[in-house]
Amino acid sequence: MTNEDQEADEVAQPPSARGSCLCGAVTYDVHGPLRQIIYCHCSMCRRTSGHFVAASACARENLKIHSHKALRWYQSSPAARRGFCQVCGSNLFWDAIGATTISLMAGSLNVPTGLSARAHIFTADAGDYYDILDGLQQHLGWPEDSDALHAPIHADTYPPGGRSL
Repeated sequence: MTNEDQEADEVAQPPSARGSCLCGAVTYDVHGPLRQIIYCHCSMCRRTSGHFVAASACARENLKIHSHKALRWYQSSPAARRGFCQVCGSNLFWDAIGATTISLMAGSLNVPTGLSARAHIFTADAGDYYDILDGLQQHLGWPEDSDALHAPIHADTYPPGGRSL
């Protein structure tokens, strides 16, 4: 498929979600399902966000990033990099090396998202200034079935109750 064919297809099928940084220098569209929100309490997510991270995800091929000039990547570990806007500093993406999905910071998505929170991960690293009391499943690190947890699942197809992994 040529770039022109792909652009024509994207016009015919509007994105399922859109998002941007605070200043609008980086915008993106998602053309496919989104995963429910996962809260990450690891020390790196807390440091990059100032609290804990709320993130969705989509298949890598379904993400179209616009305005690449302002997007910067920081290799935060050997396993992942983080995308942010160099103008306003907004935390936008978490990209695990070799993964088929890419995480999107939930706060960067335009509302309404149709998404809901699904689980907490890395709760062993949670800050000592808050409690996790929302009743969602909690995992001390990566959950045993992390593929199921991280798979993109559109809000309409998530299992009844919206809470089980």
